[in-house]
Amino acid sequence: MTQRKNRGKASCFPLLGFVLLCVLAPFFFFLSRRLYAAPDQDYISAVPSKQVRKWREWQALQDLKSLFSEEVLDVIVSSTNDLGPFSLDNFRKNLSASWRVGLGNSNAEHELNQQTTHVRQEKPEVKEDNPSQWTDSSAQQTRRHLIEKRREKRAAELVKKDNEVAVRVENTAIERSKSVESAIIGKYNIWRKEFENENGDSTVRLMRDQIIMARVYISIAKLKNKVELHEELISRLKESQRALGDAVSDADLHHSTHGKIKAMGQVLSKAREQLYDCKLVTGKLRAMLQTADDQVRSLKKQSTFLSQLAAKTIPNGIHCLSMRLTIDYYLLPPEKRKFPGSENLENPSLYHYALFSDNVLAASVVVNSTIMNAKDPSKNVFHLVTDKLNFGAMSMWFLLNPPGKATIHVENVDDYKWLNSSYCPVLRQLESATLKEFYFKAGHPNSLSSGASNLKYRNPKYLSMLNHLRFYLPQVYPKLDKILFLDDDIVVQKDLTGLWAVDLNGKVNGAVETCGQSFHRFDKYLNFSNPHIARNFDPNACGWAYGMNMFDLKVWKKKDITGIYHKWQNMNEDRVLWKLGTLPPGLITFYGLTHPLDKSWHVLGLGYNPSLDRSEIENAAVVHYNGNMKPWLEIAMTKYRSYWTKYVKYNHPYLQNCKLNE
Repeated sequence: MTQRKNRGKASCFPLLGFVLLCVLAPFFFFLSRRLYAAPDQDYISAVPSKQVRKWREWQALQDLKSLFSEEVLDVIVSSTNDLGPFSLDNFRKNLSASWRVGLGNSNAEHELNQQTTHVRQEKPEVKEDNPSQWTDSSAQQTRRHLIEKRREKRAAELVKKDNEVAVRVENTAIERSKSVESAIIGKYNIWRKEFENENGDSTVRLMRDQIIMARVYISIAKLKNKVELHEELISRLKESQRALGDAVSDADLHHSTHGKIKAMGQVLSKAREQLYDCKLVTGKLRAMLQTADDQVRSLKKQSTFLSQLAAKTIPNGIHCLSMRLTIDYYLLPPEKRKFPGSENLENPSLYHYALFSDNVLAASVVVNSTIMNAKDPSKNVFHLVTDKLNFGAMSMWFLLNPPGKATIHVENVDDYKWLNSSYCPVLRQLESATLKEFYFKAGHPNSLSSGASNLKYRNPKYLSMLNHLRFYLPQVYPKLDKILFLDDDIVVQKDLTGLWAVDLNGKVNGAVETCGQSFHRFDKYLNFSNPHIARNFDPNACGWAYGMNMFDLKVWKKKDITGIYHKWQNMNEDRVLWKLGTLPPGLITFYGLTHPLDKSWHVLGLGYNPSLDRSEIENAAVVHYNGNMKPWLEIAMTKYRSYWTKYVKYNHPYLQNCKLNE
């Protein structure tokens, strides 16, 4: 019984607790809501509307963190900082299309606008309070600072990059300006009159354009029988041509030219209204362009022809000098025609020079310049060989003007009886009818332009044995061990005796190489479509220059260089291996037997290249006027001529009588 009473009491307590919980829970819930809700409303109502907006924006951004990635939030913060009050329209423009689609599908913007509007209407009369309590969080400030630092760093990198680019451009411009020679006949001189302003020839070009269009409309007017307009166009065309003349810049035009330009413009406008036909005008312009192109080609051929003609002619002064010297030589008694120092001619311990020339004045410059720059002239011996026509003049000049303590000897190539057609392939080929046809008729040209391409084959130097004698040096000088070969279009500027001390390493020929990248390599001189050339030579092998060459005659004899030359010369009887000159057979004959010398020994190009470095010329031991513009010709480049003229004795009576002067 007692147990039942206790069990009943125990079951009453849980029931009582449940009843009390059901009654008191709503009371506590209501009370707590009053206690917490009222302060928030009073607090918000006490805040100024501007700060409320800011708080709402911050709350909205907190909500957006769960919706968007870090990239979107960075754009939102950037828009808020840089563009004023927060707006989704601002950052929506800065996102890619994929981000815009995502934002278009959400209601975040609508909710944010509703919240902001509600806050504005709630307490508009509240005054602003201290805004410091609504500042950004430390994370946002840090992010903003990092963004600003990245911007500053990027800006600095861009400025630095721009500066580096500017420096590179400036350095490139300086390097390119070094390669432009300001003395090239004034062509590149920016201080010339026509370069005084940016459009110094704009009026000249306008007049030329008007003349072209006038010619077009003249032909169309004639075609359409517009007689009056045709005559007016012709009249204005003649006026414009007279006014233009040879002017190359606006400064060269007469002050009345502008009136003529205006009158021509009026006539052309009138012609356009009456005659303009797109197809006709286009056809006429094409025909004029074709005609002008043909004229340019013809003029280029004529220019080539005339330059080659000038290169192979002998100036009157030099011809006069040769004739006067020849007459006086044969008036001398035989005993006075001998040169002193004949005992030195075969002394191998001296410095021997070989010079083959038919130009008295050129040979005198080579000898004079060598002697004047030699440390010990008495050890220099000159072996000068010329042809029968110039033997008397050459001998007379050096008898009258001996080279100081040096030894000189003049010989006639026709006295070498061993040099005949049975031994020398070149002489045998020159006697053949086919080679005479090739050299002397050259396709029977009947005009300047048609004969220009073949004229170079008819240059006398390619037919003279003086040009081919260089392949017979051991036969001409059998007692010598070494000899320095010199062309007659060079000038010596330093002592050359150091060349005898150069070790040729068992090679025959010591020469300066002329190749640079793809220039002056074997494929420029030889026909590599021929199997004999293709099998035996490398098309990329480096070429070298004649003009100053040190030959080891002992090794020459051992290698039978003359025999190698004869072999290839015989194979080239039909000119299928190379066309002309002595350099191609020289490259073949001395292939693998040439020792490269330092480039300062021999600088080439003074006869054709106007952009040589002046410091290289002045530091060179020998300068070479290879090319058509020889220093004794009127077509010589004046900027290089002084290196040659300073060794000419212009005060000599023979030169003065023949009117040879600087």
